[in-house]
Formats: sequence, structure tokens, C-alpha cells
Amino acid sequence: MSRAASIRPRKVPVAGIGRACARLGLALGLAALIARVATADARAETLPEALVKAYQNNPQLNAERARQRGTDENVPQALAGYRPQIVASLTSGLQAVRNLLPDNTIQTATLKPWTIGLTVSQVLFNGNKTANSVRVAEFQVRSGREALRNVGQGVLLDAVTAYMNVMANSALYEAQRTNVQVLREIQATTQRRLNAGDVTPTDTAQAEARLSRGLADLNAAEVQFAISKEIYVQVIGEAASQLAPGSPVDRLIPLTEPGAIDIANREHPAILGAGYDVDVATTSIKVAESTLLPTVSVQASASHAVENDPTLTTAREDQASVIGQVNVPIYDGGTAASQTRQAKEVTSQSRLVLQQVRNQSRTAVVSAWVANEGTKIALKAAEAEVKAADIALQGVRREAAGGQRTTIDVLNAQQDLTNARTRQITSQRDRVIASYTLLSAVGRLDIKTLNLNTPDYLPEVHYHQVRDAWHGLRTPSGQ
Repeated sequence: MSRAASIRPRKVPVAGIGRACARLGLALGLAALIARVATADARAETLPEALVKAYQNNPQLNAERARQRGTDENVPQALAGYRPQIVASLTSGLQAVRNLLPDNTIQTATLKPWTIGLTVSQVLFNGNKTANSVRVAEFQVRSGREALRNVGQGVLLDAVTAYMNVMANSALYEAQRTNVQVLREIQATTQRRLNAGDVTPTDTAQAEARLSRGLADLNAAEVQFAISKEIYVQVIGEAASQLAPGSPVDRLIPLTEPGAIDIANREHPAILGAGYDVDVATTSIKVAESTLLPTVSVQASASHAVENDPTLTTAREDQASVIGQVNVPIYDGGTAASQTRQAKEVTSQSRLVLQQVRNQSRTAVVSAWVANEGTKIALKAAEAEVKAADIALQGVRREAAGGQRTTIDVLNAQQDLTNARTRQITSQRDRVIASYTLLSAVGRLDIKTLNLNTPDYLPEVHYHQVRDAWHGLRTPSGQ
């Protein structure tokens, strides 16, 4: 027999390969269940539990809360303009005196002068600068609260993404690991049949090539799994253990796209925060204009001085006074006028930013809505593909057992099923993330809407603790 005849492709029975493929189909089916079936282990962490940990421990969110507490202090600082300023003073020292009197006699003395005094100042009118400064601080607090709420939405969405990535990458890694195990069996079976003369070297090369591809896919899956676990620690604050499957939040999403857009316009923290920024800028114009108006203040003082007279005629001096003062600005070089014009331009900018944020919010809602609907279709298609690929693999195995299919046919069917399982797992992950993304775009991704089992962080609690504080260096937390 010639060499050409000896390597002619033949359709030969591959029952051993068929059995290996059966094990692969079962293993891939079990891997897919990781993303769909809840574990019976009581220690499995659920997605809501992970969100609670992120809400409580995420450093980005806690840093934003600290920033907001700092913003709260702008209000008592502005209110200080209504309150009196009290200053106590004490001076003391030594003073050598040498006086030449009219009769040409010289008078010398060493004094130990000291003076104690108390001054109370109160602004009665400053062009409503204090009142408008308080309003600016209040609007800054409200804007900061919306910024905090927006950061909270982002952290919760990051937590959902990190959670589902660990789930999906775990399932993908298990699927690829099982695939490699079965490909090793196929390669070994093919090698034994080559030694027995049942297959050609082409069959062995094809099995080896698929095994090499499987090893590369396994390595890539392992890398992604390791990365996703580290991101999980970064966002959630703890290492991922055993995770229960997550589910979409379609029940919390508006029924129609126009309804979602309308809710976002009314409730999204980015839009509300930009609106408060407009209020800050508008009121800042009045603060700038106040420097052009008169200022009325009153000052009361009392002092007691001892040995403070270098003429040596007075041993002790007591004084008390009440003085009213009116300052009317005439010309300051144009500083106040420039600050007023600047505040007006900042107001125009903030209004344009508000419009931009509204447009971005609408785009985000529409995009998230379309993506969420798309993931529903993609998941249904992936599930149908897995079902069809599984049926096809079973058919190819039966035909291979009857000698009507070659090794490459079985390997292709296996790869098709593996790819279908991969797309199914990915679609399940995308389905959950897309629903949370849409909820975030609407502006309702918060612990109240999700009904998470954790106390809500209420920024207004700290605000009321410090708003009317007249003194004290310690924060409400005791720092």
C-alpha cells in the first residue's frame, strides 16, 4: 500500500471519544448550573449580603461621607457672621522712663505696665452678606448630599459587577478545566488508536491542537478569575468565598422607557446636585454684590491698665466704651465689580452644566434600557444555542460510534458546546448587571429601593449636630 493511501482520511468508529464527549457534556452542564442554581450550603454569600458589606466598608464611599461631613461645617462657619466676636487681651512688660521736666529736673522710673481688656464686636448690617453666605452653604450641603448619593450608586453598581464577575469567571474556569480534562482523554485515546492503526496521524494532530487551545483557554480563564477575585476584595472589602447566584431587579425598574427618563429627570442625584450647584452660583452673585453696600457694626470694650502712663502722673487707668461704626465703600480698585461679574459667568456655566447633565442622564437611561432589553434576548438565544449544541453533540457522538463521523467532527461539536456554555454564562452575568445598571441610570440604586438589611447612612444627622454649634473642637464622632 502506498503512503498516500495510508493517510487517506477514513470515517472510523470513535466510541472511546464518544464516551469522553459524554463526560464533557455532563461536566459543562454542571458548570453552567453554577450560574443558575442556588447552592444548598448555608455559608454561601448572596448578592444583597455583598452589597451590604460594600455599603458599610467601601473606602471610596466612606471617604465621600467624610467629605460631606466637612461640607456640613460650611453652614456654622457662615452662621458665625451673625454672632458676636469676643477678644480678650493681656499685655505686660518692663518700661524705663526718663522725663525732663520744665524746671530742668530729670524724672526717672522703671515701670511694670500691664493691661487687660475685653472687646466685643457685632456686625449689624453687611449688605446681607451673612444671610446669603448661609444660603450658599446650605445649597452646598444639599449638592454634596446628592453627590454622596451618586457615589453610593456607583459603589453598589461596582459591587454588583464584581460579584457577578466572580460568579461568571468561576463557572468559566470550571468549564475550561473540565474541557481540558476531556481533551486529554480524547488525545490519549486517539494516540492509542493511532498505535493500533485505527486512525491516521492527522487525527492525533487535531486532538493535540485542540488540547493546546484548551490549555490556553484554561489559562486565560484562570487569569480572569484571579483578577475578578481581587477586584471583589477591593470593592466589597472581603475575599470572595462561596457565592450564591444573583438575579435581575426587573421588579424595581419602570415599566416603560419614557417613564424611566421622567423618573431620572426628577430623582437622579447627578441632576439634583447640578440643580443645587446652580442655586449656589446664583446666590454667590448676591454675596459678591454685598461688598458694594455699607457695613454697620458696633463695638464695646473695657480695659484696666496699671503703670501704663510714661508721664508718671497716673498709676491706674480704667476705660469702657461703646462705638458704632458705618463703613461705606467708595472705590476698591474694581475688585468687587470683577467678583460680581465673575459670579455671573459661573452661574451661566452652572446652568449649562445642568443641561449637559440632563442630556447625559437621558442618554444613560436610553442606553441602559436598550442594553437591558438586549441582554434578555441574548440570554434566550444563548440558552437555545446550548440546547441545540448539546443535541448536536449527542448526534455526532452516535454517528461517530457508527463510523459516520471523524475525530475532527467530534472535536468541533465539543468546541461548539463549550463556546455555547461560555456565552450562556456570560449572558447570565450581563443580564444581572444590565438590570442594576438601568436602575442606577434611573437614580434608584440605593439600599431603600433594594431593601438591603443595613441601617441607612443619614448625612442630615451630622448636619444637625454641627449646624448650631457655637464652640467645641471635637467632632460628633469624638475625634
